[in-house]
Amino acid sequence: MKTTLATLRKGQKAIITALNVDAIPLKLLEMGCLPGNPVELIQVAPFGDPIYINVNDSHVAIRTETAIEIDVEIISD
Repeated sequence: MKTTLATLRKGQKAIITALNVDAIPLKLLEMGCLPGNPVELIQVAPFGDPIYINVNDSHVAIRTETAIEIDVEIISD
């Protein structure tokens, strides 16, 4: 099973392994959402969208449809 940013649970940390550059907003890439960078799921909105993440010491809210395009490897629960 492929692990994506959208499948993380609150508090889990992961390393970004790959992403679909065409589906990711340029601003998110500029903020450090790139392969090799750590990411942590901080919060999920009440209806599951958007999700709130910490990447490269920046707190960012992104849509679940965008998070599905970011593959990760879990490093801690």
